Amino acid sequence: MKRGATIFLKGVILLIGIVTLTLYLFCVPDIASSDVKMNPGSAYLQYPFLLAAYALALPFFIALYQAFKLLIYIDKNNTFSQLSVGALKVIKFCAIIISAFIVGGTFFVAVFLDGDRAGIMALGLYFTFASSVIATFAGVLQHLVKEVVDIISENELIV
Repeated sequence: MKRGATIFLKGVILLIGIVTLTLYLFCVPDIASSDVKMNPGSAYLQYPFLLAAYALALPFFIALYQAFKLLIYIDKNNTFSQLSVGALKVIKFCAIIISAFIVGGTFFVAVFLDGDRAGIMALGLYFTFASSVIATFAGVLQHLVKEVVDIISENELIV
């Protein structure tokens, strides 16, 4: 892969991280407080919402960091190494955790929220699907890279 492409992808990852961090620092608390103002009866859900939102951010940022590390490995011609396999494994695991969080949050909304749930349930379905696709893709890549690493290590033993 050309160096320019990996630099561009690193920039995209950094931009995603900065935008997400900004949203989590400024918008998520505002969303929780505005919901309390609109629905005072659900004020007790403000802190569990914030806790769940910030807990969801942790695997997301871990996966972003691992993707950044994977691009560094590609730049250093360590694409087919155990380090790459490990990074892909962590990305897959983080995507599975994110899917589980979203399914749990969607279930919580379906059970405890009064009113129209269709929009929130649809968003939960979309994000669960996206996260599942990422987990599947990372798993397939992990398997392929591991096979190449095994073949390379067998060839080194023969020579």
